[in-house]
Amino acid sequence: MSIYSQSQAVNQAYLQDDKFINLKYIKRCCVITVRLFGMTKMMAGNQAALSLNLANGSRVKDLISGLEAGYPAIGELIQKKKVLVSVNQEIAHEETAISDRDEIALLPPFAGGCPSDQSGDEMLVRVQREDFSVDAEINRVRGKSKRIGGISTFLGIARDRSKGREVDSITFEHYEGMAQTKLREIRERALKDFDIIEVSILHRYGEIGIGDNIVLIVVGAEHRAEAFRACQWTISELKRITPIWKLEHTPEGEVWVEEHP
Repeated sequence: MSIYSQSQAVNQAYLQDDKFINLKYIKRCCVITVRLFGMTKMMAGNQAALSLNLANGSRVKDLISGLEAGYPAIGELIQKKKVLVSVNQEIAHEETAISDRDEIALLPPFAGGCPSDQSGDEMLVRVQREDFSVDAEINRVRGKSKRIGGISTFLGIARDRSKGREVDSITFEHYEGMAQTKLREIRERALKDFDIIEVSILHRYGEIGIGDNIVLIVVGAEHRAEAFRACQWTISELKRITPIWKLEHTPEGEVWVEEHP
């Protein structure tokens, strides 16, 4: 088992006299591409993806073994459950089967956009690069029902200090597709589990300046108590399960943030 580029795998078929003497080996193996995010990208020499040569019928545990051989530090984080493996945008376990057709990614601890031409409920869950208007988002939720008697909001903004370090700016990276899916799941669960009428969730990505908006939760309900409860749960769940990562730019260098209060 080894980690190398797909071209290297193909070249191994031409070993002597331009004959495919290793063709059988190539047929029973496949090249798995693993997407990297956050700190795993930095640990792999700032590569956005890795290619692993695995036997057909391999499982996630085989992929982990390959990563441990080529990138021991990443393998150690996976064993400690600090980095998760996703297959087709779902968290996988060691026995999950994988093939070269699957979308595989390594997900470090989460830090916890979408186009502006969206409409309807899609506008209530967005990951976007551009800034947003807090008033406009409150009015979007407010206009959903005349039964709404209270609105609770959480607005996260970029601060200039973190864990005793001065911070110049922040960059957020997200797993396109999976991030939006997780936010939609959070919204659906909030609407189901709390006595509320509507909730919107927005998170920005890219570089964000100090004092700028990062994330906004807006919850509308008949009564304030449920709005407060749902708002707090939503931001906590966002930070727990959404594949969004935070890179702080400091005078001493760049720091990937693993945990948040």
